[in-house]
Amino acid sequence: MGFYLGNYWFLLLLLLLPILAIFLVSYIRWKKRKRNLFAESKFHEVLFEKDSKFIKFFPTLYFLAVLFLIFAAIDLLSGSEEVKTNQKLNNVIFMIDVSNSMNAEDVEPSRLAEARNVVISTMKQMKNDRVGIVIFAGQAVSVMPLTTDYNSAENYINAIETGSIKVQGTDFLKAVEAAVDKFKNVSKGSRKVVMLSDGEDNEGNDNAAIRLAKNEGIAITTVGIGTEEGAPVPDYLLGQLMGYKSDMNGQTVISKRQNSALEKIAESTGSSYIDGNNLNDAPPQILDALSKSGSGSFSLVKSQNANHYYQYFLAVSIFFFLIILFFNPKKDFNI
Repeated sequence: MGFYLGNYWFLLLLLLLPILAIFLVSYIRWKKRKRNLFAESKFHEVLFEKDSKFIKFFPTLYFLAVLFLIFAAIDLLSGSEEVKTNQKLNNVIFMIDVSNSMNAEDVEPSRLAEARNVVISTMKQMKNDRVGIVIFAGQAVSVMPLTTDYNSAENYINAIETGSIKVQGTDFLKAVEAAVDKFKNVSKGSRKVVMLSDGEDNEGNDNAAIRLAKNEGIAITTVGIGTEEGAPVPDYLLGQLMGYKSDMNGQTVISKRQNSALEKIAESTGSSYIDGNNLNDAPPQILDALSKSGSGSFSLVKSQNANHYYQYFLAVSIFFFLIILFFNPKKDFNI
């Protein structure tokens, strides 16, 4: 904690110092001229009282007394403290997989619905963190900028559907590239991503995604949605169930959660892999992972209830004025 001048305009009071200096110099010259007009210099010792040797320090004493008086006024009017605090204020991008496999219903009501609920439940337990939303499949799109407006974020999340991106697949690299673009003006110590996916149909770009994330200082917490037993993938058209996804032989495709890439991404970027199938357990685990990965950001907080030190400055100022008073009994400059 240190002394801080909250309003720099009060520093203009220091302009009184050169004004005082000009006044003192002018006064000394005026007094000398008056003496010379009254009598020649050879008669001064007889006509005028001899000055004390201490008298030459009076201008300096006046200067210092006024200086500390100004410091006291500045501190009293605008002084405050700057307190350096280490706050865990993160910038979190929730990255939601919207590939067709997220329609699978091995987690009720579906994987995508579970992912949305996990994100919303996590945000409800957040405080000052900024959140953003990216959806991805074979491509990635930012659907909400970083904000602390959690109510608006919830509306965006509830509107996310698997048909939001036409290019299918699960390209982790595209998703991380979208996050990098959103993190342009964010310090590396507070760049966090929560990636929710079933890990299926991975495009094989997980290693490239890891390298990019590490270079950009992004910690990725991965959340696996779905079961390892899997389930058929519903095929919807305009909201109507048309059947289930099948292979070239007409056999129904069973989509299973694939953890390997998700676990590798989380471990390699300094965060954790979390099972997202339990809505009660996943959000606290996500918040714990976010608090551990990366680092907090230092910030300077100006205290409105600052400690003032004007009394010390005022005491020094009074001390100099008392010296002048005691060593100058005529109560004038006596120069």
